Amino acid sequence: MDSSTPVKQRRKGIYLLPNLFTTGTLFGGFYAIVQAMQGNFDAAAAGILAAMIADGLDGRIARLTNTQSDFGKEYDSLCDMVAFGVAAGIVMYAYSLHYLSDYRWLGGKLGWVLAFLYTACAALRLARFNVLTAIAGSDKDFFGLPSPSAAATVAFFVWAAHTWGFDGANLIVPSAVITVACALLMVSNIRYSSFKQVKLSRRGPFLYMVLFIGLLTLVLVDPPRVLFLCFFGYTLSGPAVALWRWRKRSAAAA
Repeated sequence: MDSSTPVKQRRKGIYLLPNLFTTGTLFGGFYAIVQAMQGNFDAAAAGILAAMIADGLDGRIARLTNTQSDFGKEYDSLCDMVAFGVAAGIVMYAYSLHYLSDYRWLGGKLGWVLAFLYTACAALRLARFNVLTAIAGSDKDFFGLPSPSAAATVAFFVWAAHTWGFDGANLIVPSAVITVACALLMVSNIRYSSFKQVKLSRRGPFLYMVLFIGLLTLVLVDPPRVLFLCFFGYTLSGPAVALWRWRKRSAAAA
């Protein structure tokens, strides 16, 4: 090989547009943490919601503009961990779980232990998702509750309860149950629909448009309650479908 032949150097850099939206996910999580520490739980839930919107857009924008990259995938996972793992756990802890420290017979540390359990399960869920996506692609159903949906269930529960005027001290039991349930569902093998089969670019029945407008109207009328019920229903859908399939197989075997 001729040593005088110039070697073509690989261009270094990142795609700005999709990574700006990914940074929006990180900012939403950071904002939620700051607001939760100050007791502004409405704003904290709004931060989680903004992070979910940004997270839903960054991947689509990357595919539309053909700007996918390994850097973007890794950056997206790190930002998701902050927004849907750390931030959601801190929001629930700041609202209700920290009151468990008043019960000394429980050790006084159960609140932050439950919040950490949720955060750790979110990290495991994101790691497993990255591995399964690399092996089988991203067009299949999810194994385990997606971390954005878990964070939405936790954060919007806090939002709805705070809007109703409930003090977190009076909701320790449901707060702990929701936190632990979302944590365990994230690392479970229960299937959840990814809705990847829904193609917005294709033609569909006019009824779908009517239903979408009706749902959007309900969200605008009462955002905390409607959003919580929607994501809580999605969280329950996995175990419900799994139980239905198990009973169907049992009946067929009998």
